[in-house]
Amino acid sequence: MSRRTPAITRKLDVREVPSYGFAEAAQYLRIPRTTIRDWVTGRYFEDAGGRRFSKPIIALADPAARSLSFMNLVEIHVLDAIRREYNIPLEKVRKAVAYLSRQFPSKHPLADREFETDGLDLFIQKFGQLINISQAGQLAMKDVLQTHLQRIDRDLSGTPVRLYPFTRKRESREDPRAVVIDPQVSFGRPALVGTGIPTAVIAERYKAGESMDALADDYGRQRFEIEEAIRCELALEAA
Repeated sequence: MSRRTPAITRKLDVREVPSYGFAEAAQYLRIPRTTIRDWVTGRYFEDAGGRRFSKPIIALADPAARSLSFMNLVEIHVLDAIRREYNIPLEKVRKAVAYLSRQFPSKHPLADREFETDGLDLFIQKFGQLINISQAGQLAMKDVLQTHLQRIDRDLSGTPVRLYPFTRKRESREDPRAVVIDPQVSFGRPALVGTGIPTAVIAERYKAGESMDALADDYGRQRFEIEEAIRCELALEAA
């Protein structure tokens, strides 16, 4: 009797797993929840032609459960750089992203390596045409985008594997990279770089009365790293 060969199953990519609600994404990335909701579900708006619907810019990992994946977090992180700099109407941003998708077909055009390399200048040029910004304005936008892109680690294939969320001023290149979101570590929740210790654990100990210096000594880390972990969680509570 011959033995049946087991079916080959495709390995689950944790980067694509629906893992975050809108509130969590808003907290981790310091972006209003309503903004994220509009980006991933679309929104209705009024104009001279009446009530219209603007389609979402980012495709949700699980639309039914309204859950986002790590890849969605990366896309939102990049999109934030665009919207925050010029506060452009959502519809024009969507058109520019759709243009990018046609030029570089991808499931996650804003998170894809092509966006960071071949597609960035092309996207900015098209975006500048849509919103009529000067060449100087386009260069300023490119600088902001590159600051955001530098906070993404990629594997050899160019796929994002880690995101270092801002814990201070989002436009600053000097913002520390002490906190990381890695779907392979701590179930994708923010953790102190190099330890795998969730920032929530550090913050809870701090709120319980332990000093930053004591926590730094306990974890064998520098004080500023503990401070950034706590900043991350304090931002979560205030979001």
